[in-house]
Amino acid sequence: MSAAVIQTSGLTKRFGDFTAVNNLTIDVRPGSIFAFLGANGSGKSTTIRMLIGLLRPTAGSVVVDGIDVTHEPRRVRDHIGYMGQKVSLYQGLSLRENVEFYAGLYGLSPPQLKQRWGALRERFGLQEAEKEKAEDLPAGIRQRAGLALSTLHQPRVLFLDEPTAGVDVHSRGIFWEMIQEEAETGVTVFVTTHFLEEVDYCDWVSFIDAGRLIADAEPETLRQRYSDGYRVDLEIPAEARDRAAALLRRTALDLTPAARGFSARFEKLEPELLRGLDELCQAWPGTNVQIAQASMTDVFRRVLAEEKARS
Repeated sequence: MSAAVIQTSGLTKRFGDFTAVNNLTIDVRPGSIFAFLGANGSGKSTTIRMLIGLLRPTAGSVVVDGIDVTHEPRRVRDHIGYMGQKVSLYQGLSLRENVEFYAGLYGLSPPQLKQRWGALRERFGLQEAEKEKAEDLPAGIRQRAGLALSTLHQPRVLFLDEPTAGVDVHSRGIFWEMIQEEAETGVTVFVTTHFLEEVDYCDWVSFIDAGRLIADAEPETLRQRYSDGYRVDLEIPAEARDRAAALLRRTALDLTPAARGFSARFEKLEPELLRGLDELCQAWPGTNVQIAQASMTDVFRRVLAEEKARS
């Protein structure tokens, strides 16, 4: 297994008597999309500020792309891209002028800027927005521009703090497609979001509450652990119901007859079950299958409830 690109051990930050982050240990795999979630005031932003070298930890260690951030905070900034909820575009400047400003900060030569921005401008659909003032850009375009600028210097690690806040559902979907494309090129993405349904775009999820890590796993694993599993509602012609019942009973946690078929609950959806349901649909016209899974919002609520019960 590849070494973690982001790694913290016992990471702690105190402000006087208040502990904002408490003994946080996480590992982020290279090329993955890592969701870091928590309510307002849970310690998310404080953690990110320590990870990117803007805030010195009280205790513990943090390594990003092989760099000890505590001891070399300035050096790590050449390896990372950052985009916050409020995109850092300077008002009064056009998008193109913002691009040139950031290129200077990153030390890009004119030929490098031409090559890199040319590719990003086309990929992110920003050609027509180049001459627009930053304050005149629609929210969706502004977010895409922010992501493009954060990757202008081709960082190996990308930190996105509430990147889709204030963006409509359609633009959020486009934005996440772009994030996934970044990960496919090998970029490691560390993201926070209030839209818990966006977790399904991610490879790993960590929940933080009152500065402490309370859940840390793949989204599917969390669903299995903190939900009632999957619900399958099956409508099927009467002559095929015995066959359908036999299929469902093999792995169902419970099976309930319904007016025109069955309702069943499963811890997970095995390939054999899915193949069997597909065969039923092919063999019996009029068969209808509805599969529902717990939302990540429901999972988060149960994680918090169980944590409070333990406290």
